Amino acid sequence: ELFGSVEPLLPSLREDGVAVWVLGAGPYPAGVVALQELLDAASEELEPEDVWEPEDMNDTCLYIFTSGTTGLPKAARVSHLKSIMCLSFYELVGASSRDVVYLALPLYHMAGSLLGVVGCLGIGERGRGPGGFRGSTCVLKEKFSASQFWDDCRAEGVTVFQYIGELCRYLVNQPQRPGERQHGLRLAVGSGLRPDVWRSFQQRFGPVRIVETYGMSEGNVTLFNYTG
Repeated sequence: ELFGSVEPLLPSLREDGVAVWVLGAGPYPAGVVALQELLDAASEELEPEDVWEPEDMNDTCLYIFTSGTTGLPKAARVSHLKSIMCLSFYELVGASSRDVVYLALPLYHMAGSLLGVVGCLGIGERGRGPGGFRGSTCVLKEKFSASQFWDDCRAEGVTVFQYIGELCRYLVNQPQRPGERQHGLRLAVGSGLRPDVWRSFQQRFGPVRIVETYGMSEGNVTLFNYTG
């Protein structure tokens, strides 16, 4: 659905040697790679490890386009090592394979994709999941809705919520309604939660443990507020 925005730029992208991959049904102009056809034709068997295993864990795994916290918007390089470290995110804040994680953050940001989805893959005791981890259940919400949030939590058995601070403010600003404290949410983790919203959130919705974190896609240090 975003290809129309890129199509006018195709001639200049070709001149610069930039490949354009699109996921979804075509047809597309010459020079555009339609990934869905390749995925449909791909074998279910894994290639040998020496084909896909990185030679150096510090090599680039992917680029995350940041919003420009430390300057103009840019593509921040994320190494294989940093991606693998994100497997430990939820265990660091006290989640387990029994938890159900509610995720409504955009997956093109590091918080949603690497800390959120990849973090869910890495939760829990050793098992049969990717890399030998058991993993946990991740409830993906396409768009955050403050009015539906607690109904979603009850319907899906949500126990962990990953936020950015404004999401909690939206919840606190909703009109009060019955059953707001009847839920299984025990842990909220994220960034940018103001102290006044933090206090209001816990007073209104119950003794949910909150762990505030701070990091940057282009940074190499992450802070955790374990003490509350």
